[in-house]
Amino acid sequence: MPEYIPSPRQWVRDQVELYERSGGTQGTTLRDTGLPVIIVTHTGSKTGAIRKTPLMRVKDGANYVLIGSVGGAPTHPVWVYNLRANPAVEIRDHTEVQAMRVREVNDEAERARLWKLAVAAYPPYEEYQTRTTRRSRCSSPSRETEGAPTVKVVDAIARILKIEGAEFLSAYPTTPVIEAAAKVEIRPVLCRQERVGVGIADGYARVKNGKTLAVFCMQYGPGAENAFPGVATAYSDSTPMLLLPLGHQRDRAQVFPLFSSARTYASVTKSVETITASSQVADVMRRAISLMRMGRPGPVMVEIPADVANEEVPEPLIDAYRSVRVTSAGANARDVETAARVLREARRPVIHAGQGVLYAEASDDLLELAELLQAPVMTTMEGKSAFPEDHPLALGTGGPAVTGHTLQYLREADVVFGIGCSFTRHGMAASIPAGKTLIHATNDERDLNKNYVADYPLLGDARLVLRQFIETVKSQGGRPAGREGVRAELERVRAAWLSEWMAILGSGEVPMSPYRVIAEFMRTVDPRDAIVTHDSGSPRDQLLPFYRAVLPRSYLGWGKSHALGTGLGLIIGAKLAAPDKFCVNFMGDAAFGMTGLDFETAVRCGIPILTVVLNNSAMAIEIPHLVVSHDKYGTRDIGGRYADLGRAMGGWSERVERPEDIAGAFGRARKATESGQAALLEFITSQETRFSNRGALR
Repeated sequence: MPEYIPSPRQWVRDQVELYERSGGTQGTTLRDTGLPVIIVTHTGSKTGAIRKTPLMRVKDGANYVLIGSVGGAPTHPVWVYNLRANPAVEIRDHTEVQAMRVREVNDEAERARLWKLAVAAYPPYEEYQTRTTRRSRCSSPSRETEGAPTVKVVDAIARILKIEGAEFLSAYPTTPVIEAAAKVEIRPVLCRQERVGVGIADGYARVKNGKTLAVFCMQYGPGAENAFPGVATAYSDSTPMLLLPLGHQRDRAQVFPLFSSARTYASVTKSVETITASSQVADVMRRAISLMRMGRPGPVMVEIPADVANEEVPEPLIDAYRSVRVTSAGANARDVETAARVLREARRPVIHAGQGVLYAEASDDLLELAELLQAPVMTTMEGKSAFPEDHPLALGTGGPAVTGHTLQYLREADVVFGIGCSFTRHGMAASIPAGKTLIHATNDERDLNKNYVADYPLLGDARLVLRQFIETVKSQGGRPAGREGVRAELERVRAAWLSEWMAILGSGEVPMSPYRVIAEFMRTVDPRDAIVTHDSGSPRDQLLPFYRAVLPRSYLGWGKSHALGTGLGLIIGAKLAAPDKFCVNFMGDAAFGMTGLDFETAVRCGIPILTVVLNNSAMAIEIPHLVVSHDKYGTRDIGGRYADLGRAMGGWSERVERPEDIAGAFGRARKATESGQAALLEFITSQETRFSNRGALR
C-alpha cells in the first residue's frame, strides 16, 4: 500500500487528521469562515505516495468542482499536477466518501458556468483571480463509478466479510446475507434458534481472540428478537463479533409496533448503525468492524433494511475496501515505573489476570512476569486459561466458587495487580477484600475506579503493559529478595485444599457425584488436547475450581450474563475455530432444556463436539430457594432421557449410571468425535449441593 505523506503545512495536516478521525463530523469548514471544505485524496505524481488536500466544497449536481487558486499565487498548486498525472481520487464530503475521477475543464462555456458556481460557494475566488495573470485551474471530479458495473448491497456486504477474513457465517433465515455469503465461499452454519446462533459466533470469536471475523445474521422481527439473550452475553463478556440483522423497509421501519434492532440493541452492543443508503455500505461496515476490534472488544451491529439490501452499489467502491487495521498503546511509562516498584516491593503480591491477556495474546508475557516476581496468579472466570493452571504459581479462577489457595492468597495479599481485567463487582467474579493496594491495568477507561479505588491506574493493552512491567522490574533489580519459598508454600496450601475434596472427587456413590465425573474426565483427557466450557449454575461452580486449563483458550469461561444453555453454542463455535481440539461442554439437565435441540445443529453441520449432560432430575442449586413450593408442588423436579434425545437427533450417545463406567464412556465418546460424529454423554448424578468456597469472595 502506498505511503501517506502529510502536507508540510501544519494547519492542513491538523485539519485532515481531525476531519478523518471524526468520520467527517469535525474540521469540515475552512478555519473561521464557516464555509464547508472537502478532503481530496490523490496520488503524488513524483513520489506515488498518498496525499490529502482540503479544498472548498463546490458542487455541480452530484459532481464537484475543484479550483486551483492558491490564493492567487503565480503558480498552480502541486495537487493540480498530481491530478493531471493520476486523475483517480477519493473525495470525503463530511461523512460521505466517494471514489471519483477528475477531468480538467478546458471548454470555455463550461468553465464559465463552473466558475460561477465556485465564486458563489466561495466569493474570495473572484479576488484571487485579480492577483495573478495565471488562470485558476478548474477541474471537475465525477463519480469514478459512473457506467461501472454494480452489485447488490447484500453482495457487497458478503465481499467485505470475505476481505475481513470471515470463514463462516452463523445464521438463521430468512435473510439474503446467507446466499450472498455462500456465493463468496463463506460457509453458512444454520442454527435451530437465534440465541444459539449468536453463541456459535461468540465461541468462535473467543477461540480466535477476535483475529478472524465472527458474524451472525438473522431476519428482522422475530429473528432479531430471539437473538437478544446471546448478544447480551457477548456484550457482558466483551466478545468481538459482528451482528447483521435484516431491518424493516425504510418507509415503515419507524412505525409502531415494528421491532427496530437499531433502537433495541443499543444497550447491549458497542455500536449499532443502520445502512440508510447503498453508497454508505463500505463506510458503515468499516466503522463497525473498527469499533469492534479497537480497545475493549465487543459486539457491533449493522442493520440492513430489506429494501436497501437489494439496491445497487458501484462495484469499484467495494473493490476499494481495505481490511481494518488494529492499533493499541502501552501505558504511561512514568506510571508503570512507579507501579512496578510497588509490585516488586510487595510482601504478598497477587496478579489478577483477566481476558484482556487472552485477547492481547499475552499469556507468555504474564508467565514471564509471574516467574520474574515469583508472584502467584489468579484469573477471572472469563480469563481462565490465560495462565497455565498446572504451574506452581497458579491459584486458579476467581469465580463464584474458588480454590482454597485462591481464597487464602487473595485475602492475605497486600498488593493486587489487575491486568486485562475490569475489577467489576459481580456475583460471577471474586471480590477484592478491603485493605489492598490496587494496581489496575485495563484498555478501557470506564473500568478504572469503577468499583474499587485504583491506587495505581494504568491504561493500555495488556501485552504492551506486561512488557513494560517486565523491563521495568528488571531495571529495578529483577527478582525481589525473600521470594524463594513462595512455590513450596503455595503447594502446601493447594495440597491441603485438595485433600479435603479427594473423597468426593473419587466417590463411588450411586447416583454418582458430578465431581467424580469431572475428576474422571481430567484423568482421561489431556487438557492440552481439549477446549472445555461450563454452563450456568451447578456445572459452572463444580468445574471452575477443579478443572486445570493449561493452554490459552483451552477453557471458555463466561457468565456476567449467565443464561442457561449458553455453553452449547460456545462449544460449537469453538470446534469451528479449532477443529483439531476435543471440544466439550458440560451442562445440566436444566440447561439442556433451554438449548439442547441445537445439538442437532452440530450433528447436521458435521461439527463433532461432545456434550456432557449432568442429569440429576432436578434444579439442585435451587434447593435452598425452592422449599415450600417444592414440598407442595415439586417445583425443583425436571426430567428427561437426554441420551435418547441425542440419538434421535442423529448423534452418538450413551447413558452412564455407574462411576466405574465414566472413564470408558469418555474414551468411546472421544473416538466418536474423532470419526466425525457429534456425541452426547448423559451421566445420572446426585443432587450435589457442596461447592468449594462458593460465595466466600462475594
